This record gives sequence, C-alpha cells and structure tokens, in this order.
Amino acid sequence: MFGGEQKKAYFLTEKGVRIDFQFNPAELTITKSSSWKGGEAKGGNAPALRFQGGQSGTLALSLTLDSTATGRPVTDQTDKLLDLLKVDPSLSGSDPQRQSARPPWVEFHWGQLHSFRAVMEKLTVKYTFFSRAGTPLRAKADVTLKQWADEGLRPLQNPTSSTPSPHTVHHLRPGETLDRISARYYRDPTRWRTIADANGIEDPLQVPAGTALIVPETPVRRRA
Repeated sequence: MFGGEQKKAYFLTEKGVRIDFQFNPAELTITKSSSWKGGEAKGGNAPALRFQGGQSGTLALSLTLDSTATGRPVTDQTDKLLDLLKVDPSLSGSDPQRQSARPPWVEFHWGQLHSFRAVMEKLTVKYTFFSRAGTPLRAKADVTLKQWADEGLRPLQNPTSSTPSPHTVHHLRPGETLDRISARYYRDPTRWRTIADANGIEDPLQVPAGTALIVPETPVRRRA
C-alpha cells in the first residue's frame, strides 16, 4: 500500500465553480504578519511596542498544468485561473452606476489543509511545451492568494500529504513499467515507489498507457 487514497487539491470560486488540479502543488508557502508600533526609546535600546492589528495572510503555490495526453490547448486550464483576476459586475457589492465591481474570491482546498477564503493577488503563467502547430500543451502557474477574511489560513495538519517537487511529466508508454521509468530518471529501478507515491498509485501494474505521471525531483543516485 502507498499511504491510502491521494487527495487532489482544487479551487472553489465564489460562484460555486470548481477548478480541479491535475497535479497537487509541490509545496505551499504561508506568510502571515502583524503590525506593531513603538515610540522613541529615549535612553534605551528599543521602544515598547503596541499592537496595531493583523495583516492579511498569503498562500503561494506552484501548479503544473499538462494537456499533452489530449492535445487540447493548456489554455483551457490557465484561462480559468486568469478569470479569477477579472472584474465581475454580477458579484455582490457591485454597483454599475458607480462603476464599482471586483474579481471573485476563491477557496483553496486540499486534504486536511484548512481551506481559507482568498482573492487572487498575483498569477504568473509560463508555457513550457508546445505542439508542432504552436499549441501550448504544458504550463507552470505560480499563484499568490491573499486572505479575504479573518478565518482559516492554518498550516498542514498532515505534512505527508504533500508531494515532492516535480521534475518532469512522463507519459506512460504501452508495456512501460514504473521501475523502468525509475531507472531512466533516477538510474535506480528500485526507486519506483517515489513515482507511485507522488501520483497516488495503489497498484503499479494497473496504470493504463498514456497516463501522465509526475516524476519528483530527487537527487540521482550514481554508482561510483
């Protein structure tokens, strides 16, 4: 067994639209700060500080998006993320007469990580692979979410639910096995479990050809 069923991360938008991730984030960065104020420290080394208030927390994550298995443009996926930065006049609080509107908030969900309501503060999309016709098929999206309300934003309760940093995406060929993939990328066929764990594979003999597998980036063992 490989640690049970793998939970997939997803976004849930203000309008109830679910955006599923093909691969879980490799890592999450949570940032939280507070504001303190102090006067002059006459005759001392430092002033006494007075708490002013908390600041909105941020959650940064990187996503790997891949559509090479279907041949569909990966922009079908990246456009959904870009829409979270667009102003939507139909949302609550909007006033067309005053030209007042905002983008939607979004909730991030992943396993035992407490979801929190946030807005998309920053999005960087880098297209990394194209078809011969110029269709983008693979992309990396760096996302920064900013806390919308005073709720959530807690660290992972189960750190083992995260996956290692992705090195590449490998599409399983007919007759190909995980130990052969491990030998190709790690120079060691016995490390196939690393690939199985990263993809939530329970039975390595039941993975269909064409499956997109994430190959974690780990130090390659070389014989002396």
